[in-house]
Amino acid sequence: MSHRSKNHPRDVVIVNSVRTPLCRARRGAFASTPPSTLLSAVLRGVLASKPAAASLQVQLVPPSAIEDVCVGNVLSPASGAAAMRMAQLAAGLPHTTPLSTVNRQCSSGLQACANIANAIASGQIDIGIGCGVESMSTHPMNRIPPPDVDWDEIKAAQAKLGNEDSMDCLIPMGITSENVTKTYKLDRRSLDEFAAESHRRAHAAKVDGKFIEEIVPVTLPDGTVVTEDDGIRPGTTAGGLAKLRPAFDPQGSTTAGNSSQLTDGAAAVLMMSRAEAEKRGLPILAIWRSYSVVGVPPNIMGVGPAYAIPSALAKAGVGRDEVEVYEINEAFASQASWSVKELGLTMNKVNPNGGAIALGHPLGCTGARQMATLLHELHRRKGDRSDSRSQSMYGVVSMCIGTGMGAAAVVEVPSMVSK
Repeated sequence: MSHRSKNHPRDVVIVNSVRTPLCRARRGAFASTPPSTLLSAVLRGVLASKPAAASLQVQLVPPSAIEDVCVGNVLSPASGAAAMRMAQLAAGLPHTTPLSTVNRQCSSGLQACANIANAIASGQIDIGIGCGVESMSTHPMNRIPPPDVDWDEIKAAQAKLGNEDSMDCLIPMGITSENVTKTYKLDRRSLDEFAAESHRRAHAAKVDGKFIEEIVPVTLPDGTVVTEDDGIRPGTTAGGLAKLRPAFDPQGSTTAGNSSQLTDGAAAVLMMSRAEAEKRGLPILAIWRSYSVVGVPPNIMGVGPAYAIPSALAKAGVGRDEVEVYEINEAFASQASWSVKELGLTMNKVNPNGGAIALGHPLGCTGARQMATLLHELHRRKGDRSDSRSQSMYGVVSMCIGTGMGAAAVVEVPSMVSK
């Protein structure tokens, strides 16, 4: 069913989308910063009319108007739910605003937005915030405990079913990347070229000031104000990356250089019904048109976007070539480049400002971060092209998901931005 129809009061719209700088885990500016601090920063920032104005309390809506907050997070322990609630209250949102957390691994930030969108569309709430946060410094991946399962039962079920899908959920992400490379016969040179291009685009975007409007500055306890991403490596070349050793398989092609960076960061998306936005006279950045999650074989989990994107486009009634920009998470150059090729996309439409290889992949944050980057890019393009002002623009956010899934969302920047 196509969602391209006349405006409806219950349309889910986005009125703001921001993120913190993305900083290298353990070595970057947020190495000693807990996830609660990052979350508080974006919650304040997403309510502000401009990210830099967050400290001035120039707000789009009062905190008391927020009816629900959903936080995507992957690595925090069980106490993380309390930490997120504390961060919400410290950001100035009242105790009357409820909060939940969600963990769909690498799509958690996007899933949080989808949960809020669904609540708005169904009439449960009128205003909410979908967000994501991850501190891979505070909670590194190498401390994840093994799954709490009955191993004998799992293995017996696997033998009965005649497949290894259950145990394949334990395959390290880097090995799933190697599986994609081998299955689809990808060559090392192409992966390094893809990675180098990510850095080139991200550096160019940073130099041009394209990230300024989407970034909320974060003030550290010592008074340092962090305003920029610190993982982008200018001058990265395929030739330089070719010198790196494989990180997961001695005979493989996946390296630290053509994989996403371990990163700390947070992002938030302010969403509401169209009727609520119009009543408050708020600008509509985009309309949430569809969301889809699909399952794929766990041993090649990285192919998820190639299956989730067509599903989301079909739900939105939008054709592949109608999409202006695709934000596809670069968990690994292998899966991202294969997905782009499999979908028949041209690279000038994909990650125009770089992706996770250059910017980083803070797991629970990524989906919300991609949304912020996508929406600001679409609005720049609409403003730069007079022929596009009378037409809608579509954008897609997508990523692969550990244990074998893919997620994608379609948003529409309307032909005339509401005032």
